Amino acid sequence: MGCFMNFLWLIFGGILTAIEYLVASLLMMITIIGIPFGMQTLKLATLALWPFGKTVRSGERSGGCLYVLMNVLWIFLGGIWICLSHLVFGVILCITIIGIPFGLQHFKLAALALTPFGKDIVAD
Repeated sequence: MGCFMNFLWLIFGGILTAIEYLVASLLMMITIIGIPFGMQTLKLATLALWPFGKTVRSGERSGGCLYVLMNVLWIFLGGIWICLSHLVFGVILCITIIGIPFGLQHFKLAALALTPFGKDIVAD
């Protein structure tokens, strides 16, 4: 069932979202300072490509001072807007019964988009 849902996700916008994250990641990696942020955007791209059957968990080092600092920078430099866009799409999709599974995936992406540093994507 997860493979079918991932296929539907790709058809109805998942591929475009993943490409947008990939392009943003490549643009961020042009500078040395942007490489850590580009790596986190790549993490978002992989989750946006195949969200069903994956879970976002805190890593073993997620409470470190550097992760907290980078997450704060991420939030102020655009993470809040990415999170809000996924929340809006999630609410819109959850209005219908058919869209609820896709809305829940947008909520998963929103949680990762708010604080990506120190998070790991694992298979269920």
